[in-house]
Amino acid sequence: MIEKRSIVGSIQLMRYISTRGGGAPQPFLKILLEGLAPDGGLYVPEKYPQLSPQELETMRRMSYPELAYVILSKFADGIPPADLRKIIFDTYTKEIFGSDNIVPLKKLEAGLYLLDLSEGPTLAFKDIALQFLGRAFEYALAQSGERLNILGATSGDTGSAAEYAMRGRVGVRVFMLSPLGRMSDFQRKQMYTLPDENIFNIAIRGTFDDCQDVVKQVNRDSEFKKRYKLGAVNSINWARIASQVVYYFWGYFRATSSNVERVSYAVPTGNFGDILAGHVARCMGLPIKQLILATNENNVLEEFFSSGGGSASGGKTGGVYRPRKGGEVAVTSSPSMDISKASNFERYVFDLILRDRSRMQELWGNLQTKGAFDISGSPDFSRISETGIIAGSSTHAERLNTIRSIWEKYDVLIDPHTADGVTTGLKHREADVPLICLETALPTKFANTIREAIGRDPDLPVHFKSLVTLPERFEVYDADAELIKKYITAHV
Repeated sequence: MIEKRSIVGSIQLMRYISTRGGGAPQPFLKILLEGLAPDGGLYVPEKYPQLSPQELETMRRMSYPELAYVILSKFADGIPPADLRKIIFDTYTKEIFGSDNIVPLKKLEAGLYLLDLSEGPTLAFKDIALQFLGRAFEYALAQSGERLNILGATSGDTGSAAEYAMRGRVGVRVFMLSPLGRMSDFQRKQMYTLPDENIFNIAIRGTFDDCQDVVKQVNRDSEFKKRYKLGAVNSINWARIASQVVYYFWGYFRATSSNVERVSYAVPTGNFGDILAGHVARCMGLPIKQLILATNENNVLEEFFSSGGGSASGGKTGGVYRPRKGGEVAVTSSPSMDISKASNFERYVFDLILRDRSRMQELWGNLQTKGAFDISGSPDFSRISETGIIAGSSTHAERLNTIRSIWEKYDVLIDPHTADGVTTGLKHREADVPLICLETALPTKFANTIREAIGRDPDLPVHFKSLVTLPERFEVYDADAELIKKYITAHV
């Protein structure tokens, strides 16, 4: 579907363009610090690098840091190789992630796997990318002599992972918006108890979508963004996506014995970043058959993918993307996915429409003025099957049943978001195609749901037991971009 270029075995410049079509192509270090493009779009590579069968075979034998270096060097070519290698090898260590494997692959039964992505400092998969991003930011700022003010939004795990990665970093301040009362107690405690002077937590009266909207509104003020050097750690930052591409390759190599085999991935996703990384890996040449998108009751993405060609949703008519308004967003037992406006979906649609900028402006114009866009019945929609993405969702009862079943059958405890993925993945599992389910967080972060599922609390790591006694430090604001700009101005 997408034109690709090979950069295997050679050094070529990677440049990034906006999904909205504005501005000149930019180098990696520029888009690393900038986050959103000036025209409001998201940066994507001009073309995805494509890996040869020979390089895939070589990569199969690599350690996780070695694999990360090979893949990230194709996207971050603005960083000298020796410096990039040091950043990566300082990031993916046993001390930070608990084992030399970094991301262990757990075999539940023949052809069914769980990719353990939550072994990092905040017990969530976001650590994989954000630990790299923290070091990359610090490196880039040291080169430029600048400072960076990060403005982000979180539905739970991104905030804590970002703050733990950025705490104490030279030249970096973090302003993190989160929805008041819509995170688990553990997620809230992880964020709000950090005492570091460069960390600022702002609880927003509203939903995650409201938080995300404020971030985008502030970023659209180009003068303010430039004056206060705003950057992003959400998955709107391309470096986040590139870092997550790595574990798709890692899981594939551990679940297969040769590169002629194909696997499918079950991916819980709210903001579309995790599954977008799988889409990129597939475009680069990784033999992925299906990317099974799993949502909860906030199933805007499932609705879009529901159709004959690329769907797992019983032949419903899809092609309509209609984010919900704040009051329509359900509060669920998988709160990090209580999202209706999936920011990274824009990058996927850009590929789906063959990077037609005028078409992109039309669709996002409709989204802005009408609250939705519709590509059903169009050639654009028919290409979904080429991308390998199908979608489904689960209910609270199904998540509880899956948590209980996996616990009883395999003696493995999973969190409710991972349960979304396992539930949907098993519904669409194919014989003779290995299924890898992506873990999103450790169950200890969602004790209430785990207790409801199996009748007892999950184990709490010793070094987190003191969280409940620590004082919380945060401010409460309405979802008002002007108020947030005033807050940033007062604290830089």
